[in-house]
Amino acid sequence: MASALEELQKDLEEVKVLLEKATRKRVRDTLTTEKSKIETEIKNKMQQKSQRKAELLENEKPAAVVAPITTGYTVKISNYGWDQSDKFVKIYITLTGVHQVPTENVQVHFTERSFDLLVKNLNGKNYSMIVNNLLKPISVEGSSKKVKTDTVLILCRKKAENTRWDYLTQVEKECKEKEKPSYDTETDPSEGLMNVLKKIYEDGDDDMKRTINKAWVESREKQAKGDTEF
Repeated sequence: MASALEELQKDLEEVKVLLEKATRKRVRDTLTTEKSKIETEIKNKMQQKSQRKAELLENEKPAAVVAPITTGYTVKISNYGWDQSDKFVKIYITLTGVHQVPTENVQVHFTERSFDLLVKNLNGKNYSMIVNNLLKPISVEGSSKKVKTDTVLILCRKKAENTRWDYLTQVEKECKEKEKPSYDTETDPSEGLMNVLKKIYEDGDDDMKRTINKAWVESREKQAKGDTEF
């Protein structure tokens, strides 16, 4: 049984014969188009055949020996310090012996609002630190890292220079602000005190709640009797 490639080659030969005999322009144009189409199909079939042959040869090669991975598990870095200058936010990570690993083993990837650090194969372990939602945008191109004795210094270039960062991340800012009691100077001062007492009550244990309830009842009783002390 003839292969598809052989059938196409026979079709091409027949079209060529017909093209030689044809005298009408319309017929010749049609045959020329068909000839080009068949030639393209033959070319594609031959390329596929060559590719399959190359794949078969590739599969026959002995499998490459993969070197065993010597690094261990990944340690998440949670301890760090940071400060800032007019142009940079600086993050300090202490890793004993980090200055002795190859330079390419210390990698930092920056985005406008994040960075992630990966130290590979330091004493048989990998170390990773990912910080998302930075307080303000940074310049990816202007940010960098430095490796010093037992320390990795990450330099985040501020997009807006001469601006102060009160927190490193947006999440840290939101958490700190939630912890602050809210005082509204335009409302009754006693309302601010009530907000503080409410928070203490919600966060306190049973003894604290009983103490606040008792103080509240006594205060209400004094007000009812008109003998509140000033």
